[in-house]
Amino acid sequence: MSSTPATTTAAAAGSLVQKPTPRPSPLYASTELDVWTLMNQVATSVGAVNLGQGYMSYPPKEFIRRAAQEALVESTHNQYAPPRGRPGLLEQLGRRFTERFGRPIDASSEISVHAGANEALLSVFTAFLEHGKGQEVILMEPAFDQYTPNIIMAGGKPVYVPLRVQTSKDPAVDVISSDDWKLDMGELESAITKNTRILVLNTPHNPVGKVFTRKELEEIGALAERHNLLIVADEVYEHLTYGVKHVSIATLPGMWGRTVTVGSAGKLFGVTGWRVGWAVGPAEFIQATLSAHTRIVFTSNTPLQEGVATAFRQAKENDFFSLQRGEYERRRNRLMEIFDDVGLPYVVPNGAYYLLVNASSLKIPDDYGFPDYIVERGPNFKLVYFFIKEFGVSGIPPTEFYSEPHKDIAKDYVRFAFCKTDEGLEEAAVCLQKLKKYLQETRK
Repeated sequence: MSSTPATTTAAAAGSLVQKPTPRPSPLYASTELDVWTLMNQVATSVGAVNLGQGYMSYPPKEFIRRAAQEALVESTHNQYAPPRGRPGLLEQLGRRFTERFGRPIDASSEISVHAGANEALLSVFTAFLEHGKGQEVILMEPAFDQYTPNIIMAGGKPVYVPLRVQTSKDPAVDVISSDDWKLDMGELESAITKNTRILVLNTPHNPVGKVFTRKELEEIGALAERHNLLIVADEVYEHLTYGVKHVSIATLPGMWGRTVTVGSAGKLFGVTGWRVGWAVGPAEFIQATLSAHTRIVFTSNTPLQEGVATAFRQAKENDFFSLQRGEYERRRNRLMEIFDDVGLPYVVPNGAYYLLVNASSLKIPDDYGFPDYIVERGPNFKLVYFFIKEFGVSGIPPTEFYSEPHKDIAKDYVRFAFCKTDEGLEEAAVCLQKLKKYLQETRK
């Protein structure tokens, strides 16, 4: 009878031992779906009307589409653009911001073009933050969900200060204004430490629709000046205001020298897939931002930069921006009418294209069957999932725009986007009649 040598046995046993493998960073190792993909999948599964993600469900205006088409067939538009941006687009942005800011803007040194506003933000954070130094960035909640990972990627630490509803009305019953969402300046200043480097200001605001007043901006600016902070002004919804005036904080006395303003062709012209954005500020700030941009993506795409430049040139003759604002205001008003009829209160937005609806009166049966991937994301995700499954209209859970300690502020709300076709809004109105009936029955 033969026996297996000990060395062979040991080798065989060793082959069964799990060998270590490379592990990704914890920041990206999570398999958790982003909120947009998750809710889009739920909506698709039941054929819901999609009022969730803020993309336009209608095509851009003909002159905008034509601008891109003509740029694509031009033989000189197929190679790398200069990292700062194509000269034609820089020229248009220089003219635009010279007019908007009331000061001469040097397009060759005070503007950089980016692969969307999100990349512009990442480039600014990368330019101003250093790894390993515990530098902090103040975010006003609800805060766009890309801010936090961008800050962490750049080596910073996000610090959250929420807007809070301050009104004598009951938001669970009454319609309130986006103006009723207030920033407590004392709370903001108490969050500032010796490590604070940047304050992010989003106005007009996503998802509240708040347009910060000049007085509020002056108070924020005074804090930034007192603590020597950079202000990153996310103004991608700059032209979408309703009955109020948008003021850029960079135009206030003393603020140009501590502000980088970020904008987006995607929101401005309704072409979110083009991924063309920009940053505007003092030459020293933009040079650092451009250096970071060059290392992140090097440049943004050539033909669509040219398309945006042409769209800017032709916008005035097409009376585009005033017509666009009127169309959005009409859609906003229609969506508010729909929820008035249903019987759910909301926050009247003075800017952007989102409606926060308070659904606290919507009673979900205790035994309702939610999948684990929804349960683990919290009550607000359950509310939106129920809304989609039962009433056929999708939204976004705004708790995704909050840090854990502040999620309760938004737990009763659903965010709906009104950058949709008239047909889509009317289809939503029909679907929401089921909600109206459900509310009437459960309120008895």
